[in-house]
Amino acid sequence: MSDGRRYFEDIAVGERRDCGGKLVTKDEIIAFATKFDPQPFHIDEEAAKTSIFGGLIASGWHTGSMVMRMMVDNFTTKVASVGSPGFDNLRWLKPVRPGDTLYVRSECMEKIESKSRPNLGIVKFKNETLNQKGEVVMTMTAIGLYLRRNPG
Repeated sequence: MSDGRRYFEDIAVGERRDCGGKLVTKDEIIAFATKFDPQPFHIDEEAAKTSIFGGLIASGWHTGSMVMRMMVDNFTTKVASVGSPGFDNLRWLKPVRPGDTLYVRSECMEKIESKSRPNLGIVKFKNETLNQKGEVVMTMTAIGLYLRRNPG
């Protein structure tokens, strides 16, 4: 009987998945940055105006956190994920501003059968985060650990 989740064997290289529609607000930018990344261009509208960004922007770590939430809500709870050893090639390409809406575009780039743990597979996804204008604001390669339905 299936538990409804997708396993390592069910993911195909080249498979794409999209999600999003996360509106970014000024209040959440300031709240996150006040707690975790209190640089002036993240927490002070007046100071941000005189920065190289010309206005308030979200911390890159806040952007990453919002993306993670979108991925968990739309993908991670639907697969047999057991975590992640990390990610590669994280880049913040454009500022995320209050009023932006974020979307995530993800493509499976590679699958690797674990040699040390035959019950697991490693899946690498190229993730692009876009704003409402279709501009790519963040990229990263996400590495996920998935249970295998048929180990070995």
